[in-house]
Amino acid sequence: MAAVRLKAGERAENGARLTAIQERRRRAIIDAAMALAAEGGYEAVQMREVAARANVALGTLYRYFPSKEQLLVAGMAEQVTELRQRLRERPPAGDTPAQRVIDDLRRANRALQRQPDVTSAMLKSLIAGGDGEELAQMMEPISENMTAIIVSAMGHAEPDEHDKAVAEVIQHVWMAALLWWVAGHAPATHLDDTVARAVKLLLGD
Repeated sequence: MAAVRLKAGERAENGARLTAIQERRRRAIIDAAMALAAEGGYEAVQMREVAARANVALGTLYRYFPSKEQLLVAGMAEQVTELRQRLRERPPAGDTPAQRVIDDLRRANRALQRQPDVTSAMLKSLIAGGDGEELAQMMEPISENMTAIIVSAMGHAEPDEHDKAVAEVIQHVWMAALLWWVAGHAPATHLDDTVARAVKLLLGD
């Protein structure tokens, strides 16, 4: 997560209370962006509208998120974190590593497909965001959590570097298939089929 840029002395004057305030503001900002994305996709997420809906000053919004791309990527990171927690509470079904990985990713797909405009907005933000260092940093928890989800589904007691490398390749295939679906080039079933095919090729059936 990108660090929040504070005014000089602000944290030192009231550190503990301000941290809670910052978290509530950040939560309100992300919730507002996700709501706008659900209503109209990527184009509907305008920073002035986000600030108004979150009830924060526009300058405050920019201190937390310098661009709407970084804001939407932060929203995606939170969704993936929540997905990982849900999958911990309800482990995947299947007798083999491939079956469990496929089950996890299908559940992830269902969650993303329930709000296609939000998913489209988040993925477009990755494309539009360029190669900025802050955006790359905000992508890290998404990649780390998705890799952890896949490695966990493999079921190996101590995953090695090979397991992690395979998980990263599966994750890249999954992301590419998502982008293809969001762009309207393939139906939702193509997403599941493509990911399942890649998993079976890498892990066996």
